[in-house]
Amino acid sequence: MDLSKRSAENVAYMIEQLKQKLKVLNLDAIKPSHFSEEWYDELRDIYEMVMKRETFSPSEMQAIVEELGSLRKK
Repeated sequence: MDLSKRSAENVAYMIEQLKQKLKVLNLDAIKPSHFSEEWYDELRDIYEMVMKRETFSPSEMQAIVEELGSLRKK
């Protein structure tokens, strides 16, 4: 997958991968439709950081979820 290109498909892919990696329990809380391509670069930064790590502390998890929340469409 070429994540260098802004597209709805890439947003959906990154969100689904983040949900799996972070083991999101409430799958409806984070949906690809909640995110705009406007914030693509920020979302990709989060995606790349999360994919590089194996584990996260509870405070790191909370910070990641809060950051994703700030990128959601209003």
